[in-house]
Parts: sequence; C-alpha cells; structure tokens
Amino acid sequence: DGRANDVDPQWLDGAIYFRSDRDGEFNLYRFDPASRHVTRLTTHDDFPVLGLAAAANRVVYEQAGYLHLYEPETRQARRLTIGIGTDLVERRARFVKGPEWIRAMAPSPSGARVVFEYRGEIVTVPAEKGDPRNITATMAVHERSPEWSPDGRSLAYVSDAGGEYALHIRAQDGKGEARVLPLKGSGFYATPVWSPDSTRIALRDNGRHLYVVTVATGATVTVATESTYRPGPFADTSYAWSPDSRWLAYTTTSSAQVQSALLYSIERRQSFPISDGLSDVSEPVFDRNGKYLYLFASTNAGPVRDWFSQSSADMRATSAIYLVVLKKGEVSPLAKESDEEKAQEADKDATKDAAAAAAAGKTSAEMPPGTTPSAAAKPPASPPITAIDVDGLATRIVALPIPSGEYSSLQVGETGKVFYLRRVDGKASIQQFDLKTRKAEAYVPAAEQYVITADGKKLLYRNGSSFHVVVTSKKADGSEGKVDIDALQVRVDPTAEWPQIFDEAWRINRDYFYATNYHGRDWPAIRRKYAAFLPHLAHRTDLARVIQWMTSELAVGHSYGGGGDTRRKPGIVPGGLLGADYDVVSDRYRFRKVYGGLNWNPSLRSPLTEPGVDVRAGEFLIAVQGVDVRASSANIHAVLENTAGKLVELTVGPTADGAGSRVIKVVPVESEAALRNRDWVEGNLRKVTEASKGRVAYVYVPNTAGLGHEYFKRYFFPQTNRDAIIVDERFNGGGQVADYYIDLLRRPLISYWATRYGEAIRTPAAAVMGPKVMVTDETAGSGGDLLPWMFRKFKVGPIVGKRTWGGLVGILGYPVLMDGGNVTAPNLAIFTEDGWVVENEGVAPDVEVEQTPADVIKGGDPQLERAIAMALEALAKSPVTPPKRPADPVR
Repeated sequence: DGRANDVDPQWLDGAIYFRSDRDGEFNLYRFDPASRHVTRLTTHDDFPVLGLAAAANRVVYEQAGYLHLYEPETRQARRLTIGIGTDLVERRARFVKGPEWIRAMAPSPSGARVVFEYRGEIVTVPAEKGDPRNITATMAVHERSPEWSPDGRSLAYVSDAGGEYALHIRAQDGKGEARVLPLKGSGFYATPVWSPDSTRIALRDNGRHLYVVTVATGATVTVATESTYRPGPFADTSYAWSPDSRWLAYTTTSSAQVQSALLYSIERRQSFPISDGLSDVSEPVFDRNGKYLYLFASTNAGPVRDWFSQSSADMRATSAIYLVVLKKGEVSPLAKESDEEKAQEADKDATKDAAAAAAAGKTSAEMPPGTTPSAAAKPPASPPITAIDVDGLATRIVALPIPSGEYSSLQVGETGKVFYLRRVDGKASIQQFDLKTRKAEAYVPAAEQYVITADGKKLLYRNGSSFHVVVTSKKADGSEGKVDIDALQVRVDPTAEWPQIFDEAWRINRDYFYATNYHGRDWPAIRRKYAAFLPHLAHRTDLARVIQWMTSELAVGHSYGGGGDTRRKPGIVPGGLLGADYDVVSDRYRFRKVYGGLNWNPSLRSPLTEPGVDVRAGEFLIAVQGVDVRASSANIHAVLENTAGKLVELTVGPTADGAGSRVIKVVPVESEAALRNRDWVEGNLRKVTEASKGRVAYVYVPNTAGLGHEYFKRYFFPQTNRDAIIVDERFNGGGQVADYYIDLLRRPLISYWATRYGEAIRTPAAAVMGPKVMVTDETAGSGGDLLPWMFRKFKVGPIVGKRTWGGLVGILGYPVLMDGGNVTAPNLAIFTEDGWVVENEGVAPDVEVEQTPADVIKGGDPQLERAIAMALEALAKSPVTPPKRPADPVR
C-alpha cells in the first residue's frame, strides 16, 4: 500500500528475498513470483535486519551487531560467531591540531591572551609570547562558549561534566577546581557575557530564554523568552551590559518575525522597550560613557526575516546604525555644530598642581616622574553611572551619518568609538565610526569575526584560519598582531569521547525534538537500549550507525547524522570530466553526445563547447597530453584523473585512426551534474513544446530553496504567453515553503489594457491563465512534499506521477558534537485544522504513473507524457480565450 519500506531485493533460487518493516521492525521476507505470496522469515523485534546479501543458497544479514545466516532448506536463521584479530587503530588516543577545531574565541581583558573553544576543550593562547594552555583537559566532557571575566581573574564556560550542561567558573590559569552553577533551562546554553563588574553573567538557551546568573550565589533570573522559534541552535537574541552593570540591553522577536530592543533593569527586574516594533532592531550595545546606546535598525528586513517563505529568497535586508540618548536633557553628540571664538583664559594648571601637591603633603619634586600631582592623587576610576530615562526613549534616537548597508557585529571600543562588520559582495571588513569626527572608515580590510577586549583598547579578529590581536586606536592592515596557533593541540581518546558524543546526540533529540512525547517512545529507555553497543565500537562510523539506529526509533523524516573525526582522513583527488557520453568504436572513445552548457556561467561550463574548442558528437578522442588513448587499455576517467580545473591537451579527430585530427586545449570540470540536469530540463521543455505545438509551458523546480527559485524565474516568466503549464518537481530536494511558486501559479486574471499599437496588455502579465499540471515522484521530499500538497490544497490542478517521499518536518539548527560531527532532531512539524499531515505519508498523485528504468533507457518519460496529454485534454475542454477588445468609446 506504499506505507512500508521493502528494500534490498536479492534473487535466490527463483525467489526474491528482501527486508521490510511492513510488520513494524525490519525483518527478512521472501517473495514467490509464481504465487505472488510474501512470507515473513524472521521474527526479530529488538533491532532491525540490516545489510542483506544472498548467494550459494544462503542469505546473510546483520542484526543487533551480529551476522546471521538464514538457510532456506531449514527455514532457520542462526547467529554467527566471528573472531577478527585487529589493531583497532581508530580507538587509539592521539593529539589533534589545526584551526578547524576553533569554534569560539574571546580575548582576555587586556588582550594578552586569547581563549578558544577548541574541539570540546577550553584553551588559552598568548597573543605574543608563551605557550598554549589547556584549561580543562577533559576528553570525556564537552566544554563550550568560553568568556574571560573583565577583572581578568576567571573564565566562564558551559560544560556537561556532570552529565548535563552547567555554567562553570574557573581561575583563568586553570588551577584549582571549577565552580559549578547549575542551570534550570532547556538543556543547552551558549554565549555567556560577563557584566563589567564581573559579578553577573547573561546567557541564552535552546528554549529561547535569556538569563542573568549571579556568580556569587548561582541565582538565576529569566530576563526574556522568545515567543517565536527561529532557525539556529539557540535563542535569536543579542545582549550587552551597561558600563555600570545595572542594565542589560537585549532584543526579542515578535510573532511577526520582527526584532525589538529592550532594556532590563537589574535592580527593578523589569524590561522597558527602546523601539516601537515597526522596524527590525538588533545588537544594542552601550557606549563606555554610559550616555548612549547604539543599535542596528532596518525597515526593509520584514520579508527577509520571514525566513520560511521562499518568496524572500532573493531579497537582502540592509540596516542603518542609530544612537539612543539615554537621559532626558542630554544633548545629542550628533547635534549640529557651530564654530565659535573663545576668549583667552589665564593658565591655571601650575597653580592647580601646586595646590594639589600641597594638599597631598608633597612637593612637586616628590611626585612620580611624568605625573602631575592631581593625577597621582586620583583613586582608580569607577565606571560611569548609566542613568536612563525610560520614558520617551524612542524620541531620542538619532541616525549615525553612515549609509545603510549589510552590517553585523556591532561593538564599542573606547568612548565614542563604534565598530561593526560591513559586508559587500560577500566579503566582510571591520569598520569604525568615531563620534568625535563623525566619520566612518575601514579599520581591518578583511575579517569574518571579531571581539573587542573588556577595556576597549584591543581587538581580536579572525580572517580565515588566522587570528590577530590589534589595538583599536589605529587602523590595522591585516598583517600585524598574528596569534601563533601552530603549537595548539589537544589530546583525544576516542574510547572516552564516543560515549559523550552518543549521550549528547541523545540529549539533542531530547531537548530539540518538536514532540515532547517522542512519538510515543520511552526516550530514556531508548538510550539504555543502544548504549549497550558502546563498548564494542571499533570506528567513528560505528558510533554514527548506533546513533542513527537510536534516532530511527522516533520514526520521523530528516533524522540525520554525519561528520565526526577519524585518525585516517584520505584526501580527495578530483577527477576530470569533459561533459560528454562515449561509445567505444575501433578501440577508441567516440563522443556519442556532447552536453551543451552556458559557458558564461561557471557552474554550467561545458569544456568541449567553449570558444575555439567545438568538439562534436561522432568525433574520436585520440590522445590526452600527447599520450595515445585506447579503450582496451585505458579507462577514460583514469586518463583524466586529477585534471579538473587544469589545462589539458586533447587530440581529437573524425576517424579512429587519427587521420585529420587536431590538438585542442580544454579545462575539465569536477562534476557534470549541472550540465546533465540542464540537458534533461531543456530536453523536457523541447518535448512539451513540440507535443503541444507551443501551447504548454514547462518549468522544472529542483528544490524549494535558492536554486529552485532561480530555475522558476528563468523558465516561468518567458513562457507566460502560453496557455497551460506543467510544473515538474521530480527529484525536488525541498528547502522552504514554496509560496513563491504557488502564488504565481494561482494568479487570477484582473484585466486587459488597450494600447494604440500592439496587442492588449494583460494584468497580471506574469501568469499562465489555463490548465496547470504537476509531475512528482517518490524522490521529491520535504519542501518537495509541501509543494504538491499546496498545489492540491489551492486546487491549482491535478498531480501526476508517484507518491512523494513523506518527510515534511524541519531541521532548524543544533549544537555541533565534540568531534565536529552532527545530528539532527526535527524541531518543526506541519499540522492543519485536520491534524498532522504529510509527514510519514507523502502526497499521493491524482494519476499514478510508474517510471521504470526500461522506459528511461528507451528515451521515454511516461510521467511527463501523461502530464502533456492531461494538459492538452484540459485545454480542449476549457480553451484560453482572451476577451475581444470592445469598440472604442465615444464620450
């Protein structure tokens, strides 16, 4: 009935053996072609049957970590006992190094050292002199998000040393034990930010909460909770402390997907709005003088903040930078200036200094060299009081004189200095705005990330795999202040970290999965069930399999895992492809088909059709780099191995003997997928155009994300002068909600407009007014499930093909595992007034059409052919007839 998985068919003695979950757990089944009867052969109910193979009247399969042998004669399966002597090198402890393991960074208050989150450890590195220092050295524990206290004494980070993540406070030199402050949030935490007086820490969690923790007592206050879940592992909020540690500025997102900025009073435990909610506000940060607050604001971010809708796929939001004057009566530092003449005054400095020295009981000679008496008598400076009048804040917002742009990472240096990342054509640089000069200028020419020290005098930035600490008082050219990370390495013991990774994968699903009942599964019991495999793991891939088995118990789509670190990492050698199919004729490779491309587009470059090359189907490949190529002794792919992107000399000619050959130079590509896909799409378009005599449009959408958006725009708009349309979503990889496609396909006729010359203009012009048909198949999923479901819901037209994949849940971001691996936990699922829909079910077509390999090999496409026939039948019943222009009016 299409609701079970029948997989891994094996011919054996006139019958087909296969795995199926039709009765719940995967077991071994037999199909008799003569009687068409299916028999269940095994009764495993704890773990699935995997890895089926058949030969010599025996069937072997994997189950519960063992190999089993099924014998048809006895109709019995027995577990095999196999012993293998091996060194198991992947279980050995080792040291790892490299910048790829750096996941978070922060400078010490003075910039003397840098702290990194480094492959699950907290390490510090000197900015100039000294050695790296592993502060935690806990191979079975995952530590994240380090932050240096402003007083320089402590490091704060989150750690799961106790089995659950908690906030740890440790001496910055790593000595002594860490203080553990338990957290009562949603399980995962990030981005601790110390208050300037080093007494409190703000941080966020995966449940979209913002907290403030008092370091001395561990008391935790919930400042805010996001009402809207957005992509990313943690709450989509930014926050910063006032200089006097009495206020926390932060952002929160409304159900309209718009961010607002607020101020939280530590003393009153109350939040006050800064913005009105009609612009998207982000990254508020205080000036060090406590008088001003800076923030980004955007009035065109609305469509982009609607991240789930495909209609915003090609939109870009820009922001401007604003200053908020916090106290009533304070003059804006950006008020209009006026030069005025000042009267001369007597020099009173000498008199003041002498008086100060006398008050201190010292003569000028007794003062420290280079120090005035008044300066020497001053106590350490206290942070300025941040006085805020919360009433009327929105009326005290002024714009910095900087053009709008793609900005991020707003931070402050010394008083009156604002820093931010500016992105142009995908490349980011650090910019600085000076309130005194009222000018912005480039500070670091290229950087992806940066953090300013607690005193505002230095800055740590990252550019690619290099890290730099530089002063904020002058521009950096990108070469100075490089932090040496070559000596940075940590010890790894797979047998210690694999259980932690397993447990963290389980906790990610516990804390991120959308259904709190885990689809009826006892989640703690599931953990215990699969933890039994941990002592037997021999390789990281074994761990990945066990995690996948565990999460498969949730019976949900988009449950993935991957990545992870191994001792042996073989390099990838690119091939070299010419964008062609070949025949073997007279022991030569003959070009049977040359795939055309769009050579102005790097992703669609066809090596054999570039200007001056012009290889045609029917020609022979004679030699590569001057070496004769014979099909009997040289595989074409081996001959071109490792040539992608390199200039290669080919000898080609019209005959196999090389007569009349010529030498050409080409640059092979690494993948032909885009060329072959375009050829298939263009072939389908020709087929539809020819069969319908140009009346039916054809549009293919490979996904419901950026590429699909690009394809739809490319093929839909030029064909809106046709009467009907076929939308092909086979192999659709999903992405977003395809409102863009559906909105355009549903457009009704509004009117026509008469002109003096030419045809009448239709509104909307970008629409197809006649019948619409969708083609889908069993590989289309996720957004590719939702698209045909919407097509049917809005009665756009009939659907042809096969039931879709049935994976309509979403995966919106999760913390990385210790060794760089990943695991998902679907945290988004569709429901309507009718309940849960589509997930684990798919969308069935109105007309089911099977597409067999035999059909395709013969050049046929039964699904598309049926769609063409249906579109033409619908046109015959309901032809598209524009209204006749009425007689010109007489007025």
